[in-house]
Parts: sequence; C-alpha cells; structure tokens
Amino acid sequence: MAGVALSVGNFDGVHLGHAALVRTAREAVGADGRVVVMAFDPHPRTVLPPRKDGAGAPARLTTFEHRRELLLGLGADEVERLVPTEELLGRSPEAFVDGCLRRHEVSVFVEGPDFSFGKGRAGDVGVLRALGASRGFDVRVVEPVEAGLCDQTVVTCSSTRVRWLLGLGRVEDAARVLGRAYEVRGEVVRGERRGRVIGFPTANVRTEQVIPKDGVYAGVASIEGMCEGVPAAVHVGPRGTFDAPERTVEAHLIGWSPGEGTEAYGCPIRVELRRWVRGNVKFESVGVLVEQLGRDVQRSGALVAQGARS
Repeated sequence: MAGVALSVGNFDGVHLGHAALVRTAREAVGADGRVVVMAFDPHPRTVLPPRKDGAGAPARLTTFEHRRELLLGLGADEVERLVPTEELLGRSPEAFVDGCLRRHEVSVFVEGPDFSFGKGRAGDVGVLRALGASRGFDVRVVEPVEAGLCDQTVVTCSSTRVRWLLGLGRVEDAARVLGRAYEVRGEVVRGERRGRVIGFPTANVRTEQVIPKDGVYAGVASIEGMCEGVPAAVHVGPRGTFDAPERTVEAHLIGWSPGEGTEAYGCPIRVELRRWVRGNVKFESVGVLVEQLGRDVQRSGALVAQGARS
C-alpha cells in the first residue's frame, strides 16, 4: 500500500464522522503510508457571499490548534491549514485537485458522499473519481456515521448537529456525536470579581467557540500551568441577578484556588461540559443566589464523580 491518503474539508468539531475519514485513510495506505488532512480555517463562508437564506459562516466548535490536536490523535500524520481566499475558492475543480497533487503525492482521496469542491461547489465525488482516473489516484467514499442520543433517537454525525444540540443545552448528546465531551477553550480574563465577594470565585473564559444554551453545567476545567482536570460548576449566559446582560462563560473550580497572590488571568483554559444542571434564573437577592450556587456546586461535583465511575 503506502502512499499518501488525503482528506479535505472543514473538520470543525472533529466528530465521529471525521474520525471515520481518518480511520479509512489509514486503512487505505497502511502503516507505511501517510495520512494528510487539509482543513479549511476559517470556514470558507467567511470569504464567500452569504447564502440565499442570509446565513454566513457557522460559529466554530474548535480552534484550528484543537482540531489539529484531535486529528493527530485519531491517526493523521499531518494536518495542514487551508486558508480560504477568493483565489483558492475560485479555482475550478480540476485546478483545485491539481493544487493538492502539487503539494502531496496523493494516492487516494478519502471523502464523504456530500463532498464538494471548486468554484460554485461544481466538483463532487463523481468529478473527483473522474479526475482520479485521469491523474492516477483512487477515491474512497466513507458513508455518514450515526450516533444514538439519550432519547433513543439516531442522528447523522455532523458539525451542524453538534451546534444544534449545544443550542439546546444537550451537552451529553453532543458528546455522543463528537465521541468526547464538548470542550470550550479560551483564555482566563478578568471579570467583575463578584464571585469572589460572594464566596464562589470563577475563571471567566474568553473564547471564540460556540457556547451552549444559557444555564449551569457540570464540567471539568484545566488551566495551563496551574491545574488539570478539576471538577467545575460552569455558568453560561447573562448574570441576571446582577443585571449584567452580556453572555459569559464562568467556571467555578470546585475545591481549587490559584493560591495567595497568584492570578490565572491570561492563562489558557479548557472547560469540558459534561452534564446539564439547571436553567438560568434571575434570583430575588444575592443571598438566594448564594444558596443556589452551593447546591449547584454540590450537584456538579456529584455528576462529574458519577461520570468518572461509569
């Protein structure tokens, strides 16, 4: 076998369908071959005109760095960033494929059945097979992967499905499509420090990723260079009790603090969202909020521990 297996796409989220592409690519070239993924970042719709329904680029589920990390973990040998430009997206299907062949000695393309490429999405799997016949590469098409959700429904794994589930707060179901818990990555930034005043300090997360439906979630947080895998109660959304309308992500790391005189501001943070705890509520007083936060912390810790045992 050997050679190079190439897969081109967005790969946002790196869900179970993407994992199947990498797995098939490895099977196609064997242990001695190379699996290369070319992933668009940012999404091509940041350059293309809006669709007829007005939709622009979808919100991202993963940073490119996280995507690369996940794809390499699945078995890819190289993950190349494809920056969408008008010139690149304006190429004919033939010119796009020839550009790929100039970069890599491709023996096989591995794609899903709805793969499209070239100007105006003129290229599809049929066009790719015809180009393979004339240019000397094979094409393997991987059928969509399905996942069973908590309510017993079965869905096709896709980035769009993950965004939809997160919009409903269904982080457990999103994990079933992804093959792992949804993780928000970002930077710890300075907030208004109200959490410290009321006894529940939080790490405020600045992120460019999709954040789920407003509410409280049980999760696990890691701050680079400071802590790893700490159970957390994570609040998403506006802070109604304080009349703060901006949506934020705030993680209270249960039983952990950075230490006297130490701050985490500016540090990279990762927050896995494991379970839904409750919806967002505006409480009648700070005292009532504090009582509820105590219950949230207890519940979140128990849910994380339960997940670790199961």
